Order: sequence, then structure tokens, then C-alpha cells
Amino acid sequence: MRASHGVELADIFRQHGPEYRRVHSLPLNHLRAMRAVEVCRTAAMGGHKDKCDSCGHIEISYNSCRNRHCPKCQILQKEKWIEARNEDLLPIQYFHVVFTIPSELNPLVIMNQKVMYNLMFRSVSETLTELSGNPKHLGARIGLMGVLHTWGQNLMNHPHIHCVVTGGGLSLDGNRWISCRKRFFIPVRVMSSLFKGKLLAHIKSAFASGEFIFPGGIGYLREPHVFERLRRQLYYKKWVVYCKPPFDGVEGVLQYLGRYTHRIAISNNRILTAEHGTVTFRWRDYSDGNTQKIMPLKVEEFIRRYLLHVLPDRYVRIRHFGLLANRRRKDNISLCRELLGTCTNIVKEKKETWQEQLLRICGIDVTTCPVCQKGRMFTVDELPPSRCNGPPNR
Repeated sequence: MRASHGVELADIFRQHGPEYRRVHSLPLNHLRAMRAVEVCRTAAMGGHKDKCDSCGHIEISYNSCRNRHCPKCQILQKEKWIEARNEDLLPIQYFHVVFTIPSELNPLVIMNQKVMYNLMFRSVSETLTELSGNPKHLGARIGLMGVLHTWGQNLMNHPHIHCVVTGGGLSLDGNRWISCRKRFFIPVRVMSSLFKGKLLAHIKSAFASGEFIFPGGIGYLREPHVFERLRRQLYYKKWVVYCKPPFDGVEGVLQYLGRYTHRIAISNNRILTAEHGTVTFRWRDYSDGNTQKIMPLKVEEFIRRYLLHVLPDRYVRIRHFGLLANRRRKDNISLCRELLGTCTNIVKEKKETWQEQLLRICGIDVTTCPVCQKGRMFTVDELPPSRCNGPPNR
């Protein structure tokens, strides 16, 4: 395996994945994610052969897996998505609000990901729209985007939702724009209290309607009195909600989106070594003054922690609410711009090739020969996927 600073998640999966899958019975979405990471940008994915029209240099490029849990993918998709969101931004304050749940709920979350993540999104959106609609706080309809993160820096389960929230909104009659007070949104204690009440109420309803499952180590929670005791204890816990100062203009919002929206549990540049059955990686200990540390984990535990954050198939982890809800976003943004007195005309550029998009967005020109730097690369052959790579062993 490669030396320090050259190790990738794919290397770890290729070397240790077969044994991990043999020992552990994994759900299909975990198997698919591991397989995608292992074969990404290899002959198994197929690709194409390019040739320079000046020096004759031959370059072989393999296709990416485009799996959202792969550290090497999504760069262009992320940039294109951010560019599209730029069209929705208004010349106003935007706030960054984060909602976190107590660790006592983590076992329930791990075994009921889709149900609990949906309840979290619902509670967050209801909390923000209800409080902002209250004349005591703002008295307006706001727009917000929520991004689900499920991990902490140590790869343990830590579900939380990051929100980008408009610092103001449409009046309830839709006739004027109401701005927040400068650099102030809604008191975090108020948001925390309402979020706690809403999520615990939704959890109670979900339990009553039989939406949860209680396998293995959480089997004891299927007893109604035990589940209710846990739920009631959580009313006395401190629920962490924090609101950062407003972003530094549109550029600040875009910078945030680039950091958070398409992030995965661990990137390749955090992995240092993978040898002698141990993986070491960098992490920040926020409980110790944001100190950067090195964590060694047995490779089996490293893979287990990574797989905790593989989302259910087709699960939508970036959601829009209020003025930014998908159904009416275009009309709402147009009305907001009109009330704010800003230009509403957005000129659509001509359709670009992916090469042109990559050059414009990322500054990478894949059509220029990497050897002579003068010639242009053109495709001379398509490479089919290799047949020697079958599905991973369970």
C-alpha cells in the first residue's frame, strides 16, 4: 500500500474490503458504496483514450463512479450545483444555523436512518418557519436550505443539520420585504427549545405509528414504557443549536456552500497511513480547543465508522424550504428581487460541454496536451468496462 500522504479510501477498501464483507453482513447500499469507491477511475469503469494532435502523446482516462460517498467524485457536480444556487441569492444577510441532537438518540438513528433524518428535517424547517413567522421575532416568510451531516471529525455518528437562512423574508401578505435586525436572527435558546419540543413530539408519533424498528442492541426500546422514559429524559438535556454571524455577502455564502454541501465523512487528504492493520487520519478535537490530532483505528473499525455515514439509496440530504422550496422558488425569488429593487433578469449562457464547464468553473483544461502544452487532445478510442471485476463478495 502507498506510503504516508498517498493513501486513499479506495486503497483501504481494495485491500481490506473483501475480508470485511466476508465477516459482516452488509446492506445493499453499503455494498454499492464500497464497490463504487474501489473501482472509481479504474479499468473496471471503462474510459477513453486521447491523443495529442501535435506531439502524439497518448493519455488514458478512466471514468469516475459519481457515487456521492466517493472522495474523488462530485467536484464538477458540486461546482455546477453551487453555480445554480448563485442564481437564487439575494443582496441580503444570510445566517448559518446548526441543529444537533443529543447523543442518546444515536443508536435509534443508526437503526432508523431514513425515519430519523426525515423527522430532523421536518423539525428544523418547522422551527425556523414558525419562529420567523411570529411578529415577535420577524413576522415574515423566510427561505432556508438544510444540509444533513451525520459525522463528527472522529467519524463517529453525529447527526446534525446545517442551514443557510435568509436574514429576512416576505411579509405575510407578500407585499414587502422585512429584514432582520443587523447581524441578529432569532435567539438560539428559543430555537433550541422549540426544536427539542417538535422533534420529541414527532418521535412519539412515529413510535405510536410503528415507524421504528428495534433490532439487536436497541431491542429493549420496543417496550413503550422504556421508549417513553428515554424520550422524557431528553427534555432535560441541553440541545445544541447555534447561529453564526451573517455570512460576508454573497461570496461568503458561496464559500460555505463549497465547503459543506457535498462534503463526505472523510476526504483522502485526511488519511495519513494504512499499514499493519491500522489506519491513521487527521481530525480536529472541538472539545479541546479545535486542536488537530492524529487518530489511529484498526482497519475494521475505520471501515465500520465510514459505513455509518452511507445514506439510504436516493435519500435527499440537501433540502429547501419556505421561499426556497423547489415548487415556488423561481416565482418567490423573482418577487423578492422586485421588492428589494434588484435586477431580475438572468442571462442564460449557451449550453457548454463538460470540458468547457470544467475549465470555466475549476480552471482545468483537459483538452490541452499535458506533455507539449501546445497540442489539443482528441478522443481516438472508447474503452469498455473491464469484465474481470465482478461484484464484491459479501
